[in-house]
Amino acid sequence: MKITKFALIAALTLSPAAIYAQSTITPATSTAPAATDKPQTINQRKTDQQDRIAQGVKSGQLTAGETAHLEKQESGINKEESGMRAQDNGKLTSQDKKTINQQQNQESKRIYSDKHNGRVR
Repeated sequence: MKITKFALIAALTLSPAAIYAQSTITPATSTAPAATDKPQTINQRKTDQQDRIAQGVKSGQLTAGETAHLEKQESGINKEESGMRAQDNGKLTSQDKKTINQQQNQESKRIYSDKHNGRVR
């Protein structure tokens, strides 16, 4: 009886440590976000897209005209977002978020297309 009780106490004591250790280990080969990760916020996507544009300029994949067009599109999305927030006391409705997300998806495709169209500065 004492051995069973000891084994149960040991298992209950070590289980949380094992679960924590397992949850903090990430595979070295995987760079894709896990399916359980939250989707990026609007601000995170803005930052990522600006970084992609900057990288395209730095590498020469984007011409000056392409860069200006992409920046103008980004500015338009930002102005629309500001207008949406102004209408709803600084908040975005779920429909606003959906609209912004669709626009960011389109902009992401434009960035990719412009970076991979073979034109260089």
